[in-house]
Amino acid sequence: MDEDAVFKALADHTRRHLLDALFAKDGQTLTELESGLEMTRFGIAKHLRVLEEAGLVTAVRSGRNKLHYLNPVPIRLIHDRWIDKFTEQQLSALADLKKDLES
Repeated sequence: MDEDAVFKALADHTRRHLLDALFAKDGQTLTELESGLEMTRFGIAKHLRVLEEAGLVTAVRSGRNKLHYLNPVPIRLIHDRWIDKFTEQQLSALADLKKDLES
């Protein structure tokens, strides 16, 4: 996984909107995804390409349609690397506090 590509993809509000749309309803076509945005089809296709290159979206042909699916794994890997290590200490402190208060 290329973390830089994932961070770059997540840095843009339009791409985050597309990810939110796929989270709400997975397997959407380009036409469905463009309905919520004031942008050209070409512009949205470029954003989807960036998301695909980062591994956040996969596209599958189904007849004449190309369906786009959310792949949350790269986000989870970033979460595990960058967020978990910072919250572990706080969770341990809360568990210790709970144990102290109950005894």
